[in-house]
Amino acid sequence: MTSPTPPPPCSTGKGETPTPAHTGTIARPGNARALLTDAQFSGVLATVLDNNPGMDLTMGSRIVVEALKFVAAASRFPTVRIAPTREVDEGWHALILHTHLYQSLTTRLGRMVHHFPERPDPSRHDPDVLTRTVALIEQAGYTPDPELWLAPAKALVSVAANCSHTPVPGGCGPINPGGCATHGGGDGGGEE
Repeated sequence: MTSPTPPPPCSTGKGETPTPAHTGTIARPGNARALLTDAQFSGVLATVLDNNPGMDLTMGSRIVVEALKFVAAASRFPTVRIAPTREVDEGWHALILHTHLYQSLTTRLGRMVHHFPERPDPSRHDPDVLTRTVALIEQAGYTPDPELWLAPAKALVSVAANCSHTPVPGGCGPINPGGCATHGGGDGGGEE
């Protein structure tokens, strides 16, 4: 799922007031868990647990819920650079693996949120991106789980996710697609 060309230049999002995009047919429920049926949630949770042997059910559930909040915020604010933590990224990866569910979810949220991973590099960590991400999750109507939105050096739990989504010097981050951002939007435009 990598982009063959670098993302286009865009705004860093710093000092800007984000403008929500069209939100599709889902009202902001405040409860991200409600974005999936019990069966859908259980399937995504099973993927997280399968990929992380020894992880307890409660932690896996928290990770999936935070991934839902992240995707909802990314869909709602497509031009602002945000990124998940590695823990939340694990839940996002699990959502993406359930392709039909993920496409349906993002369609209901108003836009596809594409994933463009790059290998982890602690030197690229930008604490402002996590702060901005948490703020936009709140603005989207959700309450972030603070323990799962910590900087990489303070991670609560080890996860299998082995990519990161931090800004590329001089431009947007690797999860790009909707004309800007470290998450995406748009109609897919032929990107995988």
